Amino acid sequence: MAAIAGAMLALACASPSCGQTQNPDWQAQVRQYAQAQNWSAALQLLDRELARAPKDLDIRAWRARVLAWSGQTPEAEREYLAVLQVSKNDPDIWMGLAAVYLQEGKIPKARRAIDAAEELDPKRADIHAARARILRAEGDVKGARLEFQVALALDPAGADARAGLPSLREEPKHELRFGMDNDRLSFANDYYGEWASLVSHWTSRWATSVAADVYQRGGMTAGKFVGSVTRMQPKWGAVTIGGAVGHDNGVIPRSEAFFDLDRGWKVSETGFLRAVEFDYGQHWYWYRESRILALNGTTIFYFPREWTFTLGATGARSAFTGTGAEWRPSGLGRLGFPLARWGERRLSGNVFFATGTEDFAQVDQIGRFSSQTYGCGLRFLATARQDITAYVAYQRRTQGRTDTSLGLSYGIHF
Repeated sequence: MAAIAGAMLALACASPSCGQTQNPDWQAQVRQYAQAQNWSAALQLLDRELARAPKDLDIRAWRARVLAWSGQTPEAEREYLAVLQVSKNDPDIWMGLAAVYLQEGKIPKARRAIDAAEELDPKRADIHAARARILRAEGDVKGARLEFQVALALDPAGADARAGLPSLREEPKHELRFGMDNDRLSFANDYYGEWASLVSHWTSRWATSVAADVYQRGGMTAGKFVGSVTRMQPKWGAVTIGGAVGHDNGVIPRSEAFFDLDRGWKVSETGFLRAVEFDYGQHWYWYRESRILALNGTTIFYFPREWTFTLGATGARSAFTGTGAEWRPSGLGRLGFPLARWGERRLSGNVFFATGTEDFAQVDQIGRFSSQTYGCGLRFLATARQDITAYVAYQRRTQGRTDTSLGLSYGIHF
């Protein structure tokens, strides 16, 4: 979104109203406030000017731009539409409206707005670059590349098109990951696990995930296959449904089923809190002697410089053969942060704390006990195509029992 705001700012400064040798003083002041990202001062100035000249469309257009730059897209949309009710012959207004629709994820409306701008002035390079950004967001890489090339042909020095073409390098659609886990228990022999997963983003709307897990516990070997499908909708978020079946051997569930609803909201481009994401899920586990229903809610807060904070809560209903059902809560807190960066290489970490019986994938994690888990993790992005993750956790249970967990995984993106 920062790139969109920057492009809109460049558009405003390149427009005829900005290019005049003698602009009204308020325009120069608004540009100064915009460069300093002092949006409240810019809007106060524009509101004073609008009170002085309520029919001045140039003031209203500037007000729409500032609202869009500051992230107030619904207000910006209304302001642009109000200007268009009076005059529909300014391609800058249509292009500004298209950028607002793009920020809001309203791709069809963005395309109609940029069509109107191009019809008014088909030889403007910045309009073709704006269309390319819309096509890129829509997933039409070929069409976006063509529009950026047209923009460069019209303006070989155009910064938007020159920056836009490298962004069209095809992103990886699949992630193949291999991992292993080791649990060192104070009350039993160690547990081991190996797994492999493949996540595929087939289109901007559809994704699938498959995984195979093998568990070794007390001389017993168990395994399962997990599969899910995800539908992503810009307005409603992502919906995932899936399940698991396998050879349990008394170690893992015989079968599982789950669904998740995930939705994110952008808060601010420049503020302390950038975005919030909420996930709700239900997961059913069917063991030989018990049945588990886990209700999960997770909220992720996104802060500047790739810092995140995650809060999760689970309510689990356990039902054992011959006994009644019982609900038990658990919770999780995790802080994620960047550690270092060397070009494309990045190292990030996290620390977390959990309380309760928060994992139901193995039989020893269900029952009437409580626990506290402390842990940390690392992720090293070696290239855009490879990464390594690792974690260590220490779980302290009732009856003086402990579990130290170690895990490592390697991911290939292609």
